[in-house]
Amino acid sequence: MYIVHSIFDVPAEKAEEVIAIYKNRSKLVDQAPGFRKFQLLHNQKKPGELTVEITWEDKQSYLTWVSGEDFKRIHDLEKKYPDQELAAIRPTVKMFEVVAQ
Repeated sequence: MYIVHSIFDVPAEKAEEVIAIYKNRSKLVDQAPGFRKFQLLHNQKKPGELTVEITWEDKQSYLTWVSGEDFKRIHDLEKKYPDQELAAIRPTVKMFEVVAQ
């Protein structure tokens, strides 16, 4: 398995707004070959820190997703979000290979 974290900081007062956006996400990624699970994590010690965690069957499935049209379409929509402060936030991406369970 392969797990990707996109970690981003938003103003703490806007965290609930961002959480609501993810609760209503397009779910296009859910249809991608090799997709296993999506989770949005909210850091309880840092109220403005959110992490998108997506679990993939393998690294190649993830790489295929990020080079595809649906990935591009989703991220282009984010850039057009009305709240430009939120639209300008860029996550830190960390990738992990699961080596033991």
